Amino acid sequence: MDKEQIIIVTPYRNSFIDSDIEILSQHYEIVLNDYNWKRKSLYPIYVIRQLFFLLANIRKTNKILIEFGGYWSVLPTLIGKIFNTPTAIILHGTDSAIINHINYGSMRKSLVKKVCEFSYNRASILLPVSNSLIYTKSNYTENENIQGIKHYFPNLKTPIRVIHNGLNHIFWNSIKSIEKEKNSFITVLSETQFIRKGGDLIISMANEYPHCNFYIAGSDKIEYVSIPENIFFLGKLSQEELKVAYNKSKFYIQLSIFEGFGLSLCEAMLCNCIPIVSSVNILPEIIGNSGFTVLKKEIHEVKKVITNAIESPNQDELQKLARKRIVDNFSIEKRAVELIDTLENL
Repeated sequence: MDKEQIIIVTPYRNSFIDSDIEILSQHYEIVLNDYNWKRKSLYPIYVIRQLFFLLANIRKTNKILIEFGGYWSVLPTLIGKIFNTPTAIILHGTDSAIINHINYGSMRKSLVKKVCEFSYNRASILLPVSNSLIYTKSNYTENENIQGIKHYFPNLKTPIRVIHNGLNHIFWNSIKSIEKEKNSFITVLSETQFIRKGGDLIISMANEYPHCNFYIAGSDKIEYVSIPENIFFLGKLSQEELKVAYNKSKFYIQLSIFEGFGLSLCEAMLCNCIPIVSSVNILPEIIGNSGFTVLKKEIHEVKKVITNAIESPNQDELQKLARKRIVDNFSIEKRAVELIDTLENL
């Protein structure tokens, strides 16, 4: 029996989008629409190309799946509506937030916000990767602490189903030949994510812990701040290199202002890192009772939690709990079942 055809629209490619494509390719004939929408100067060309692409494929397509809300989701949801083809939009975070003081959120500009509202209202279903992308309120910071699509679009009627991201716990695992470094911390962030993911806090308090080492993967040295001697920038790492780095580190620290999900956190936990997170979005839910939570974006609060983590007598137990937490709740198999079930019932 021939597979049903599904169009997947994505503004760019990365590991979690490729994971969704791999999942769905087992059940559907995939037709990709994946221009590089990061190149804003080419938007008019992409819109025209996308229109002809959709018109050429829509009559033999059973479903449309869109990664992220944005300019690329307008035509697929509109044409899906016209041709009675079900459309689903996966929401990942930036398409559900506006945080002006750190220039984060794709809806900061009024036109993009209208584009998202148009798309979300015409989609058959919205699939956020966490419940916090629907509505969330946090006191971690004093700025813009209410987020989510229901906050920005309170009259939204489109059905919503939360499907968490999933991770491959076979790949992300403990390497028995590597011994964890005592009092070592790792985080993953790019230069553009430095403030949003709490890099400023980590650097600010590192001098208070000269007996600890802090590793930052995903970016080279940040030139505009004074870097303590116990901060080490690892640069961009391959997945294999990152797995080794996780296995060398005792703790994973993520002090985000906003976080759609937290894939790096989950990867580290699968490698038996004890998690330390901010009290925003889904982060406390991910770690459960396997780690530590910072309630306010204040240095003394961070220091209190870091000290508790270092002095914890049950670190071995927490390491095991961290991995189990992800295996039990955020596996790639669980995401596959829920994603396919949702699309089959559209």
